[in-house]
Amino acid sequence: MSLLGYDLMGLIGLIILGLVIIFIVRMVLVLIPAALVSFVVWWLTGSTWWAGLAFLIVAALSILKKL
Repeated sequence: MSLLGYDLMGLIGLIILGLVIIFIVRMVLVLIPAALVSFVVWWLTGSTWWAGLAFLIVAALSILKKL
């Protein structure tokens, strides 16, 4: 394989890696409000079940809002 082939494969790999990193950062930013709400629910109730339910509801609403 020529040097140009390795350069092209490297470029494609870096583009894919960059897209994955951007996707992960965006998902973390979307899930921050859900994490905050679940922490408040856990702090008020002491129940991890209610905190998990609050996280799922707020995360689903946040993701649906982005669509």
